[in-house]
Amino acid sequence: MGKLFGTDGIRGVVNAGLDADLAYKVGLAAAMVLAKDKNGEKPLVTIGKDTRISGDLLKGSLIAGLCTAGADVLDLGTLPTPGVAWVTVDEGADAGIVISASHNPFEHNGIKIFNGKGFKLSDELEEKIEDIVLFGSNNVPMKTHGDIGKVSYRAPKASEDYIDHLESTIDSTLGGLRILVDCANGAASATAARLFARFSKLRADVINADPDGVNINDKCGSTHMESLAAMVRAGGYDMGIAFDGDADRCLAVDELGGLIDGDQIMAACGLDMKAKGRLPGDTVVATVMSNLGLHLYTKDHGIQLECTAVGDRNVLERMVEKGYAIGGEQSGHMIFLEHATTGDGQLTALKILALLKESGKKASQVFGACSRYPQVLLNIPVADNDVKKAAMASPLLAQAIQREEAALDGEGRVLVRPSGTEALMRVMVEAKTQEQAQQAAQRLASLIAEKNP
Repeated sequence: MGKLFGTDGIRGVVNAGLDADLAYKVGLAAAMVLAKDKNGEKPLVTIGKDTRISGDLLKGSLIAGLCTAGADVLDLGTLPTPGVAWVTVDEGADAGIVISASHNPFEHNGIKIFNGKGFKLSDELEEKIEDIVLFGSNNVPMKTHGDIGKVSYRAPKASEDYIDHLESTIDSTLGGLRILVDCANGAASATAARLFARFSKLRADVINADPDGVNINDKCGSTHMESLAAMVRAGGYDMGIAFDGDADRCLAVDELGGLIDGDQIMAACGLDMKAKGRLPGDTVVATVMSNLGLHLYTKDHGIQLECTAVGDRNVLERMVEKGYAIGGEQSGHMIFLEHATTGDGQLTALKILALLKESGKKASQVFGACSRYPQVLLNIPVADNDVKKAAMASPLLAQAIQREEAALDGEGRVLVRPSGTEALMRVMVEAKTQEQAQQAAQRLASLIAEKNP
């Protein structure tokens, strides 16, 4: 992680770490870095946001910085993160910026930047932007006269073009399915209802699509699946779909209200792609957080599973490097590289609905075939990145992890890591029983919290 950029851009509580001044400097720096490759031409940058109350505040400052340094801006309005990435490529822009904190509460926000190919910026470019923001923003030349950047507006055309693209990614009419869709009062509120309405034989009811700036992810969406599960079960739906705040992830529930996580989506879609000869290398890419159940399922079905460090960016890099077609995270970030350059919740929803329709089976049968070992994930608040580094370097913590792994005797896993987006340490334990996993995770969490190793 850099000084500003984490694993998914810059994050913080607005006006308590992430403010208009920082956003302005990021805009200046991004324009300056992009301009170096333009031979005097103005860079073109797209910008979109989710529904947080602070989105306009940060967008205004970013646009001011971009235009001051001579970049033109395409304002896409409210649009899911993958939509911004797709429009960036479709418009031939030099970069795209998303203002979102994904699944975090409304008081948080973030800035993530895509390059002109729709991929997240390289570490090298992020470091260049960081250096300018932290040490050289006062030296960025301010353009005058006709060299000042200008703003154009692409909303709502941008969202319609993006919906056209999503519709084209599947052949199925989805006819006969009845689904319930939770938009998390986030960016999907601007697109999901219109997208699913394109499939006239699909019966889709949409909930939590009334954002007011502060209700994004509030007891809804992919981080709060309980209500959706209950409604799907009570209403007799075939499946429930849930997005997060910026709609780059998708989780689901089956007709019984059972959770369908990213691992199970990868398992089912990977097997289907293998059967159709569309799984390069017979390989699925996941992360170290993926459940042991996915490891066993892929092995049993002749699929190779490659695991990267946590973060959809790491998954994507492996996919691009080796030419793989599908990858993702247990949390619901799914990348279908044929159609997208980043995780896309609505694309994922269409893919799993098409698979469900084609199978003729119940969702619990299709996605429940990949079982989950009991898994406990605990988040331990810490003061800052220095505490994270100290914990990861602690011999005391390393010894404790070794003890817990030895006790599992090869029938479980332990993973302790720092969050890349929040002031948290994360402890994950898988075991044969929920009780065993809970106890082991709690012992490690208590050590981190009390001993501050």
